[in-house]
Amino acid sequence: MYLQKMFSCSQLLARPNALQTFKRAASQGKMPLARAHGKSFAHRSDLRQAKRIVVKLGSAVVTRGDECGLALGRLASIVEQVAMLQNQGREMMIVTSGAVAFGKQRLRHEILLSQSVRQALHSGQNQLKDMSLPVLEARACAAAGQSGLMALYEAMFTQYSTCTAQILVTNLDFHDDQKRRNLKSTLHELLRMNIVPIINTNDAVVPPPEPNSDLQGVNVISIKDNDSLAARLAVEMRADLLIALSDVEGLYDSPPGSDDAKFLDTFYPGDQHSITYGTKSRVGIGGMEAKVKAALWALQGGTSVVIANGTHPKVTGHVITDIVEGKKVGTFFSEVKPAGPTVEQQTEMARSAGRTLASFEPEQRSDIICALADLLTERKDQILSANKKDMEHAVSTGRLSPAMVKRLSLSSSKLNSLSIGLRQIAVSSQDSVGRVLRRTRVANNLELEQITVPIGVLLVIFESRPDCLPQVSALAIASGNALLLKGGKEAANTNRILHELAQEALSIHGVKDAIQLVSTREEVEDLCRLEKMIDLIIPRGSSQLVRDIQRAAKGIPVLGHSEGICHVYVDHEASVDKAIKIIRDSKCDYPAACNAMETLLVHRELLRTPLFDQLIDMLRTEHVKIHAGPKFASYLTFSPSEVKSLRTEYGDLECCIEVVDSMQEAVDHIHKYGSSHTDVIVTENEDTAEQFLQQLDSACVFWNASSRFADGYRFGLGAEVGISTARIHARGPVGLEGLLTTKWVLRGEGHTAADFSEQGSMTYLHENLPVARVLPGRKTTS
Repeated sequence: MYLQKMFSCSQLLARPNALQTFKRAASQGKMPLARAHGKSFAHRSDLRQAKRIVVKLGSAVVTRGDECGLALGRLASIVEQVAMLQNQGREMMIVTSGAVAFGKQRLRHEILLSQSVRQALHSGQNQLKDMSLPVLEARACAAAGQSGLMALYEAMFTQYSTCTAQILVTNLDFHDDQKRRNLKSTLHELLRMNIVPIINTNDAVVPPPEPNSDLQGVNVISIKDNDSLAARLAVEMRADLLIALSDVEGLYDSPPGSDDAKFLDTFYPGDQHSITYGTKSRVGIGGMEAKVKAALWALQGGTSVVIANGTHPKVTGHVITDIVEGKKVGTFFSEVKPAGPTVEQQTEMARSAGRTLASFEPEQRSDIICALADLLTERKDQILSANKKDMEHAVSTGRLSPAMVKRLSLSSSKLNSLSIGLRQIAVSSQDSVGRVLRRTRVANNLELEQITVPIGVLLVIFESRPDCLPQVSALAIASGNALLLKGGKEAANTNRILHELAQEALSIHGVKDAIQLVSTREEVEDLCRLEKMIDLIIPRGSSQLVRDIQRAAKGIPVLGHSEGICHVYVDHEASVDKAIKIIRDSKCDYPAACNAMETLLVHRELLRTPLFDQLIDMLRTEHVKIHAGPKFASYLTFSPSEVKSLRTEYGDLECCIEVVDSMQEAVDHIHKYGSSHTDVIVTENEDTAEQFLQQLDSACVFWNASSRFADGYRFGLGAEVGISTARIHARGPVGLEGLLTTKWVLRGEGHTAADFSEQGSMTYLHENLPVARVLPGRKTTS
């Protein structure tokens, strides 16, 4: 066996505490613990437990597009990720290509230099342009490039205080038992010393690959390329995870360039017969078929496998760490096939049933909603029993705040209120879908209509609020939208029974699949990447949840608000009774709500007046903790704790008090520190109030009314899917109308654009018509 170990002893001496650091991390539980080998991980989320990891770098990943030289920037980002995982206490191994490309670059340079010198001596400079390069033999390129490739790896890993060692192998090294034991012993010793082994086939001596010799049975895999080498090595070393990086996203059911190709985020051993393979990559001797065969062999040997893209500039810098964190990157090979459909299949089922739902008569959709309202009261014992389990688990674990536990709780009265609200939606939604908003006679016998239609597939993500499920379901049904629901695991039992009831109601008209509950281990971030399947995301939960979703959903619109920093401004002409009543309700009725007051702005003239004293006494009586704004603190000798930030959502019995000199300063303050959610003015001066209402740019602006009125139910919308602070589409409390968009319908009699050209015989009329046309099964505005 040609076995060469290249690592610098001086590096080891320069880091005498490396092994101690490694052992300390293990003792403190900061690194994955070794697990019994033999079974691969069943789910992506389990990959976080992977301790021993093999990273295979394909030729397309390591080499440049011209195949002469290495992609240094790409390689550097991969090295950084491997070093980071190694320093976390994982055992990393790299199987790399690139020696041939590196050697080809080096030999071409030497040949050009040699030819230029000879021709300069014998033929003169005018002959240089006629030079041609000979065909370079791959084994010679590998021999010339191997040392340079390893030196490059060593230099890169040194930047992260990580030591490396090189091992070159051939197929014969795995067939000879003694050589295989020596190889395993060497690798185990390197891993024990916290060194990253870098393995490659010894392409300088290896014979050309034989066709049809890739797999030779369950226990043997022929080493004909780095895919098979990585799989054999992973199984021999009992690795937990093999990450194979290539130049494609992962596995498709047909060649990626074809129209009907579907990406497979998870692949199961029984699915290989349904796959059509395309051509192999631009470099290397393997292809996707070879990768799949190697992956399945490794999976059968107990090693989990992910095939992913290592060349994409936007993901290369974190592709390895994302996979280890369990994110949905590449194709994950699993032996455990889930009992139910995947989330992608659920989305397709929902979209198909949703289109049928949208075509229903309004009365049919109302029937479904009323049926769900009946089920909420008829099955309340089942619902409350499931909710009791969730409550008991939440209390016993102690992981939820009191406010979250309160949101989780359901009662008979709450279910009755939900039922009443659903019936209101059923009545108010009669003219929602298919309503004609505008009619225009473009020309004679050419009429244009703008009509309301569903948005498509909605993804609603909600935390600890099971009552949200029937509300949102009813709104989705009324608007003809398909619905994908992702609830928090703290309400799993309650959500499951409520979803079953929603599907039972949908079944009366055969559209059970229009509402789907995602109960798999899908991470929210993974759901937010389904931009080709989901049309709108609506988060219902904490501000942190909303912010996380807004960051993750780069290709899907998000309807909602990340913060509810609501203000109440008390003008110097305010009524004492109204001010105290409004502030108490705005802050104390439900402090955790997004429409609760967080900052109280007080006109400077009210300081040291009976009104101000009564406000402070009321807040103290309600046990509200007060934080002083900078200007307010300057007026006080002994002030409350000064606020750390004027842009704070407390979500509790806390608020900030700040002083302003005028209504205009209050508006400027809100524009600077508010979140465009809900803001209130308390004053008896109508002119001041109107200026405040006109100038303030928030979704909800109130005069002499509590901020708690910013609610779909209180607005008469029946229910809401959330409150939006966005400028586009719906804004404020979003009810049924916010779940609709429009499309244009043009009816003609053989009209063409040429009819209206200079040579044509027709002219545009653009005459607005009354909205009197009734579409089949639709009501219209009048």
